Amino acid sequence: MIAPRPLGPQNKPLTILFVEDNPDHAELVMRSLEDHQVANRIFHVADGEAALDYLFRRGAYADPVNSPRPHVILLDLRLPKVDGLQVLEEMKRSDGLERIPVVVLTTSHADQDVGRAYEHHVNSYLVKPLDFERFSKMIEDLGFYWLRWNHTPWEARRG
Repeated sequence: MIAPRPLGPQNKPLTILFVEDNPDHAELVMRSLEDHQVANRIFHVADGEAALDYLFRRGAYADPVNSPRPHVILLDLRLPKVDGLQVLEEMKRSDGLERIPVVVLTTSHADQDVGRAYEHHVNSYLVKPLDFERFSKMIEDLGFYWLRWNHTPWEARRG
């Protein structure tokens, strides 16, 4: 039996903003999220500048229909144009964006990266496993935790 697509408050679709520049990693994550029916909508951007444009509704993302507020952000660290830590820092100090949960999803085990991410108020830091089965299971668990089990201040997320 296939589980029904999850819905958030007021029966609105659940949305993920996924920031990943590696097309192979992006495909694996999006396929895994879709296979496990974790979210209704996944918005993928490939660099930090596009992520900030999406979050601050600039340029191609100025219309809220094209940039609905995500219920969670999956963020790589090593991004072109604007680094993932800079994206995290800017959004966490911005009214209206600071409460959106951010999960760093990266290949970096470096203590410095982990420490800096938490200094900028990341909600979780995950290192991508090399094994496909473990990777797929981690993405499934991640989606269920942040989008189905975790309680967040939904009313603070407008538009």
